[in-house]
Amino acid sequence: MSALDDSKTTSSSDNFKVPPSALGHASCARDDLERRIVRKLDLRMSIIVVIFTLNYIDRSNVSNARLQGFEQDLHLQGQQYATILSILFVGYIIMQVPANMFLYWLGRPSIFLPSCMLVWGAISALTGFYAGAVLARFFLGFAEGPFYPGSLFLISQWYKRDELALRVALVSCGIPISNAFGSLIASGILQGMQGKLGQAAWRWLFYVEGSITMFVAICAMFILPDFPHNTRWLSPEERALAVSRLAEDGDSRAELWNKTSMQGLRDAVSDWKVWWFTAAYTVQLLSQSFAAYFPTLSATMGYNTTVTLLLCAPPWVFSTIAAFALSRYSDKKQKRYIYYAASNGLTALGFIISVCTMNTAARYFSLFLMAQVYAGYMVFWGWVNNTFAREPAKRAVAVAMINALGSIGNITGSYVWQSQWGPTYRYSYAVCIATISVSTGMLGVMHLHLKRLNDRIAREERDNEALGGTVGFRYLV
Repeated sequence: MSALDDSKTTSSSDNFKVPPSALGHASCARDDLERRIVRKLDLRMSIIVVIFTLNYIDRSNVSNARLQGFEQDLHLQGQQYATILSILFVGYIIMQVPANMFLYWLGRPSIFLPSCMLVWGAISALTGFYAGAVLARFFLGFAEGPFYPGSLFLISQWYKRDELALRVALVSCGIPISNAFGSLIASGILQGMQGKLGQAAWRWLFYVEGSITMFVAICAMFILPDFPHNTRWLSPEERALAVSRLAEDGDSRAELWNKTSMQGLRDAVSDWKVWWFTAAYTVQLLSQSFAAYFPTLSATMGYNTTVTLLLCAPPWVFSTIAAFALSRYSDKKQKRYIYYAASNGLTALGFIISVCTMNTAARYFSLFLMAQVYAGYMVFWGWVNNTFAREPAKRAVAVAMINALGSIGNITGSYVWQSQWGPTYRYSYAVCIATISVSTGMLGVMHLHLKRLNDRIAREERDNEALGGTVGFRYLV
């Protein structure tokens, strides 16, 4: 009976044609629903920008505290300040891969990421004396480690490839925003809180910023989404569309959740592209080590602490605008490397200007050129997520591996800006020029390799006609 019914149904459907107007109406309704989902998602994901801003404020407040007696009060000598900066990245490196594997297994970023934030906010407030500062910074790295790769993994699970770089940029804008507003907040606290309740102003800097972080963490638990298939505040229809639109994007993110975290680890470790991106990122972060010493570099212009911190803000505001514009244009043109290389080129020009002159105006202009390096940095992360877009388990590990092992560059970079090389820091800038050149060249090789892979995929599609004339997955280059 069932077979007979199926036969009748098939026969009837063969003679039935859907009116074009009905198809158009269905397509229009689907597009409206998709736009509504993306708007809703963008609104909720915006909390990540706030979290990431606080993440970097808590990480870099030591640099601001240095201008108001941090080293003197803790009796730091030699490389002890650099050790306080670099020790954070030891815990940071250790935690990232296992944390992202755990996040993939747990499937609840709305709980996991804010919980990490709550812990690092509490730890940040505990930085006090040298031994305590070293321990606090070490465990701060443990708590902060899961956040950035976890956030990148979360947004890569929701957005299509042509939407991704802009969203990565918006999230990563927390870095330059934190450097801009962190300096402004620090100037107010360091100027107005000295001696309050018998505490030095730089201690209040840690207390206030750590408390703000903890408050936002609690709010984030009720705002962040989980993954498309299990987010509770979407209707069943919205969840189905969120999953299906990824499947239609030329990759298979929606269908490959059956792989385990360990399979993702094996896939990532065995892919040489992961290691190549990691090596290039390590060298790139070494060239970006100036950011941790930005207030110190600003101080070489000869102004007092308050003015020095205020002068730090405009370059980072410019960096935020440049990053947003470059990432948006990168998404629009569906290109990655050319914009990454252009940003690095301007940064190298800033280094060269600082090497060549101590003129105040020229050096301040160079800080603007250097700060916009984060525009290329954000395009880089959009590129990484695009490159490993088809396999969620592998991408979760790949993103964490690249970010974790690449942070070795941050550890090394902490020792590049030695006090005896100031105030010109010519040797430091020379190291940065060399490393940014190496990073740009390495990713140029990756660019050529992915172009060749795209050509091979196109040839195979033409030869096999496997996709019936449609265009399959392509690497963005």
